[in-house]
Amino acid sequence: MLHGPDPTDILAEEAEAAAQLRHRLAVNQWPLSIDHLPADAALVGGAVRDGLLDRLADRPDLDLVVAEDAIELCRRLARRHGGSCVVLDEQRSIARLVLRGWTVDLARRCGTDLASDLRRRDYTINAIALPLEAGASLLDPTGGLADLRQRQLVAVSEANLLDDPLRLLRGVRLAAELEFRLSAATRRWLVAHHHRLASVACERVLTELEKLAAAPAGHRGLITAMELQLLQPWQADAAGAARLAGLDEEGAVARGLNREERGWALPLARLAALLDGGAVARLHGSRRLQQRCERLNRWRVALEARSAGKGCGSLKTLQEPERLRLHQELEETLPALLLLLPEATARQAMERWHDPHDPLFHPRPPIDGRQLQELLAIPAGPRLGELLAFLTRERAYQRLPEASQQSTSGLDPQSAAAAEPIVQLARKWWQQAEAGEEGRRAADRRHD
Repeated sequence: MLHGPDPTDILAEEAEAAAQLRHRLAVNQWPLSIDHLPADAALVGGAVRDGLLDRLADRPDLDLVVAEDAIELCRRLARRHGGSCVVLDEQRSIARLVLRGWTVDLARRCGTDLASDLRRRDYTINAIALPLEAGASLLDPTGGLADLRQRQLVAVSEANLLDDPLRLLRGVRLAAELEFRLSAATRRWLVAHHHRLASVACERVLTELEKLAAAPAGHRGLITAMELQLLQPWQADAAGAARLAGLDEEGAVARGLNREERGWALPLARLAALLDGGAVARLHGSRRLQQRCERLNRWRVALEARSAGKGCGSLKTLQEPERLRLHQELEETLPALLLLLPEATARQAMERWHDPHDPLFHPRPPIDGRQLQELLAIPAGPRLGELLAFLTRERAYQRLPEASQQSTSGLDPQSAAAAEPIVQLARKWWQQAEAGEEGRRAADRRHD
């Protein structure tokens, strides 16, 4: 005959876990004393989960539930401690206390007691509470402690997921952040209700996607979300999963990206592998993110077209004007594209990108437009722009005299001497352009 866990053992485990969690939370370093909180206050959510996993940030966001009006409590605490109170949801009595760099969210308890409040939450590992009264044990009505030990993500109930369909995607994100597996029942529920995600405000979906893309296992998480059909309304094409597969930390290191670069290039590359600019627009993403995803995808397609269907090839397959345009459009974000290139090719390109003076990877005209106007006595206008583009290309491909390769600014004797060959080249180009224009006008007059 099978028996469930001994209740005495469960209580002992919860008491031991509570003591360990209190130590990790360093409650005495919080921005307010727990003596100033109601006796029934309890810590819930991410701080409890992350504390039990021993992955707390230096200043974790604190989520507290209380039986009384949380907004009024927040205002009292703000007055007492000098912080600010931000009302997040007046109807449900949720407010945020911002105090000395800390964020403390306060919410009125849902249900008749703390256990019923926890049973309304999304996933069992988020449904664990630490009552703040001295000596209290953890409250774990849904088995979250066991799921933490087994490193699995389990939904509290199917109905709870549907209370806020964003919880469907949040589960995939949590699993990717914590590198947990989704339980079989949870996966079934996510697939069964994948269409509900389309009813969620677009901004909330995009925020969750950005967090997922930034997770350590974000590439696998996004593939999972695609497999569960959660992203059908937005994914650009079915090939996104194949592109995502190689966008991991190890591959980024092998391609020469440092920690800081990996921190932004991997999430961006993952989003672009999934979303095109149009999808970002439908999700109400910023114009900047739309442009970045659109450009990365356009250049990926251009490189794939030149590699006979073998993925992204070398940047050297592009013709001069096209290659220069790539570096102009992707000067800031090139590492995100290089993540899709072969390791050796990408590493060589990263070495050049790291050099701020590389004339191709950081294209600039060798002399600015105002200087050209002064030195050549020419007007501003489209032709000046064409001249600057010509000089930028000549510098990018190192066809200027060596002393003139670096950009010059100002008109001190040294820079003026270096600029002289450029000025002569620019004057010749301008004269030829004017002669060509005059020839066209003469031809038009003869035609008339």
